Amino acid sequence: MERRTFLRATVVGGASAAFGGSLWHGAAYAAPAQPGTGPYGALGSPDANGIRLPAGFSSRVIARSGQTVSGTSYAWHSAPDGGACYADGTGWIYVSNSEINPSGGASAVKFSSAGAITGAYRILSGTRQNCAGGRTPWNTWLSCEEVDRGFVYETDPWGVNAAVQRPAMGRFKHEAAAADPVRKVIYLTEDETNGRFYRFVPTTWGDLSSGTLQVLVAGTATSGSYTWTTIPDPDGSPTTTRTQVSGSKSFNGGEGCHYADDKVWFTTKGDNRVWQLNLTSSTYELAYDDSLVTSGTAPLTGVDNVTGSSSGDLYVAEDGGNMEICLITPDDVVAPFLRIDGQSSSEITGPAFSPDGTRLYFSSQRGTTGSSSGGITYEVTGPFRA
Repeated sequence: MERRTFLRATVVGGASAAFGGSLWHGAAYAAPAQPGTGPYGALGSPDANGIRLPAGFSSRVIARSGQTVSGTSYAWHSAPDGGACYADGTGWIYVSNSEINPSGGASAVKFSSAGAITGAYRILSGTRQNCAGGRTPWNTWLSCEEVDRGFVYETDPWGVNAAVQRPAMGRFKHEAAAADPVRKVIYLTEDETNGRFYRFVPTTWGDLSSGTLQVLVAGTATSGSYTWTTIPDPDGSPTTTRTQVSGSKSFNGGEGCHYADDKVWFTTKGDNRVWQLNLTSSTYELAYDDSLVTSGTAPLTGVDNVTGSSSGDLYVAEDGGNMEICLITPDDVVAPFLRIDGQSSSEITGPAFSPDGTRLYFSSQRGTTGSSSGGITYEVTGPFRA
């Protein structure tokens, strides 16, 4: 371990010794990621879509809010937000939420094996401010309402089955969801300045109609151990879910959430942090904190939606900042992957990889206009590392 990493670990982990390796695989508290050269090198000049990409990558526009998706008769929704991809025979589907209140919902775009758009349609209607969400192992999309006592809706990416409200998953200002097939739970973030981090334990895995909502209980430090405690009243009225359990840990504006390899990462926008829960050891730590960058300017600000690639890289989208998607490598390096020029009044949302890992989808929620009616959804193709 580099001296820098050891010193940083002592700052974050307090008295805990840092003998782990990478951020992903270290058994002890590792250092938050530091700026460095990313695996794809420097960003180039803006392309025709105003996107700066590393060499070998290219972008295209998939959809624009209020305009029909190319080759279809479907008009894309406003304020595109959280998204995910699903295998569909030889092709795939990308779903995207609409962060509009009222009448948010979600839509989908279908692609052929060659990446051609073959369809677009609505999969959820009549809901409020659908921000992020999460993909389930049984190929549904959990669309989350970011409003007081909001619901989670389980939707069908193919648009065949009607969406179903899932009140057992709690009523609060939902943001993102991430499924853990090992422990058979769904992790949930809450977009409040004193939000909590939850998990939902279904009575039967694959059926979200009933189960137990629990909240993470831990100390006030930025690393340590945690436990889970059941929320007495998931309905959140008259007492909000985040204030029902004494000792539950407060997080400043929960946003994106991603599960992989017995770990779950989530972001908090109020303090520009990426948190990591090590699920096998029941410990938590910081994967990134812009206030703990030791040299230069912090490359990642306005942390928001997050996804991961097969290589173990995390891709974190910025809400504001300088409109970048930054990646955090398993070697604790944080670096820009792309930047959108000329859209400073927007935010980047919905990053998700195609099933084969060669295409990254995301949106600029307000595009060049700064209005929710100006959203743009993109695809980036290139030599993503496996």
